[in-house]
Amino acid sequence: MVASGRPPHKTDEPVNPPIVLSSTFYSLGESTAGEKVYGRFTNPTWDPLEETIAKLEDSQLPALAYASGMAAVAAGLSLIPVGGTIVIPRHAYNGSLALVAELEKTLNLTVRRVELADTHATLKAFDGADVAWLESPTNPMLEVADLPALLAGAKEQGVLSIVDNTFSTPLLQRPLQHGADVVVHSATKYMGGHSDVVLGAVVTRSPDLRAKLHGMRTLHGAVPGPFEAWLTLRGIRTMALRLEKAEANARELARRLSEHPAISKVRYPGLETDPGYQRAKSQMDGFGSILCIEITGGAQAADEMLARLELWTPATSLGGVESLAERRRRHTGEPESVPENLVRLSVGIENVNDLFADLDLALKSS
Repeated sequence: MVASGRPPHKTDEPVNPPIVLSSTFYSLGESTAGEKVYGRFTNPTWDPLEETIAKLEDSQLPALAYASGMAAVAAGLSLIPVGGTIVIPRHAYNGSLALVAELEKTLNLTVRRVELADTHATLKAFDGADVAWLESPTNPMLEVADLPALLAGAKEQGVLSIVDNTFSTPLLQRPLQHGADVVVHSATKYMGGHSDVVLGAVVTRSPDLRAKLHGMRTLHGAVPGPFEAWLTLRGIRTMALRLEKAEANARELARRLSEHPAISKVRYPGLETDPGYQRAKSQMDGFGSILCIEITGGAQAADEMLARLELWTPATSLGGVESLAERRRRHTGEPESVPENLVRLSVGIENVNDLFADLDLALKSS
């Protein structure tokens, strides 16, 4: 990851790949596969990023970078046929849920919403489906899916499987190894890691699927800027260090907050009392740095607590070096089954004692 996507070791070669700011490239005659030709087709700055993401997800084919995580989600969902059937978790990234709800109307889709932690019910829902959209842990409820079983079941039933791996990153789980057809990332989050770039990525091991997705990206134009691609590659180089520190902080905060009198529930797969603990322990290489707390006193108490924070930043998004906190039901698109008092914490790399002290003071004052 640190060495991937570097220029060759030759005298006077730069250590980092350059940013190529060109919308078009010199070409004569009929264009052939592999030629750059135009900036919507490819860009030399994308190449090292797409190579690095592919290596992380254990694919021999370069990933495809997109203008945003939502563009990557849309690319994955574009694989559903008109009038087709998709299985999707009841709890997932609300942008994915909103787009599926829109496609349900415009493409006459049948949508089967499932409790993803219920493996038997989810496998049953795959019967006759075209696409299975999976996310584990789920956003924001942090339910853990039995990905190996679900991906094997999807393959058995001829269902195209797509996994949003944003929360876990390829450092904690690699769905392609379990048989996923497509993996989607909001690279805005952990890959970029500094809350200064918006970018998405899609990875597959299938040459046919990649060719189809590349063709659609070219036609639809959801391509990233060279500078954004360069920033994301730079962020990936420190992702392992950032995630290691953030996860250690999250584990300790989950432990302390589970004993806090102002919190009625803590959701974190790394807690031994969490319903997803054993499953996460058996199939992941870590538990991540996202945890959720439910504030005693309801939505108003949660909002008051957020307004009193000083070190934590009340903001959406996640996966950056800074710690962010957000009451998810403030978004109208969030499912009603998400508790009104649930606050999602994206734990950063600050001092864990400082992070806890800030939360503790805000909770005691609310």
